[in-house]
Amino acid sequence: MTMRKRIHIVDTTLRDGMHAVSHQFTPDQARRVATALDAAKVEMIEVSHGDGLGGSSVQYGFAAASDEEYLKAVAGVISNSQLAVLLLPGIGTQEDLKMARDHGAVAVRVATHATEADISEQHIKLARDLGMRSVGFLMMSHMVSPEKLLEQAKLMESYGAEIVYIADSAGAMMPDDVRARVGLVKENLGVDVGFHAHNNLMLAIGNTLAAIESGATYVDATLRGLGGGAGNAPTEVLAGVLDRAGYDTGVDFYKAMDAAEQVVEPLMQRPQQVSNASLMLGYAGVYSSFLLHTHRAAKRFGVDPRDILAELGRRKIVGGQEDTIIDVAYELSRASGR
Repeated sequence: MTMRKRIHIVDTTLRDGMHAVSHQFTPDQARRVATALDAAKVEMIEVSHGDGLGGSSVQYGFAAASDEEYLKAVAGVISNSQLAVLLLPGIGTQEDLKMARDHGAVAVRVATHATEADISEQHIKLARDLGMRSVGFLMMSHMVSPEKLLEQAKLMESYGAEIVYIADSAGAMMPDDVRARVGLVKENLGVDVGFHAHNNLMLAIGNTLAAIESGATYVDATLRGLGGGAGNAPTEVLAGVLDRAGYDTGVDFYKAMDAAEQVVEPLMQRPQQVSNASLMLGYAGVYSSFLLHTHRAAKRFGVDPRDILAELGRRKIVGGQEDTIIDVAYELSRASGR
């Protein structure tokens, strides 16, 4: 009997999915989602504000509850799954990370822009000191060459990261882009490689398969694809696809489908679909969490959100520069004589 290759699914409904609900899941809703994911035996559940620990702010949008309240709610109902958090240095602090560890988080994904891995050193090392699993997470990976990405991934590995993720934060990659980046990093690192997809070009599942075929063993997903922009690879779909493709995820396919349809779908503010605006995110290569900010700015200044996104892509605006969305909307409004 041939053993099926193990692929680890990390569900980020309660982190990336926060973007799609303006970070307004209540702790009770988070508890219900986590209970369903745990029943489906999803290996790891990521919980925090959409922009990571400490993200609840004027800049990124206030959440309905604190990180601590969300972690308490989820930690109390999971037994099969493990609890993880996301942290962006400069937004989340070392104290945030210690708090997360104290409330049951066993892993942290330290996220930086694809060219800024050097700012992850302190947090990755702290995670190791705290006995947590440390993961490097390189966002907006489509903006740099595979060689540059490898250089940054090696930095994270040298700091102690046990997994390094390639994140297609804008949903802008083609399958060949994924193969080139994941393949080169996997060939030259001694640790596991992960992949995080967005669905702005409707390639999240296909790109995730391309990443696995290139050596990734950790992949991200969210129930019903809930997430920034057009969302992520849907957990329930990915579980079914990977089973059909001959991989072992440990996920109960039926229970994952039930969790998506019975628990998450009623909580969604709108269908997670590829709108013209989210399509533009992928086309222009703009960070997926910019979508709601862009809609608000477009409405405020009476301009087409697609024009804002196209200009943000031309300027190569990255996460943390959300203020620029207002600037661009204002400039476009003035240029059109509004």
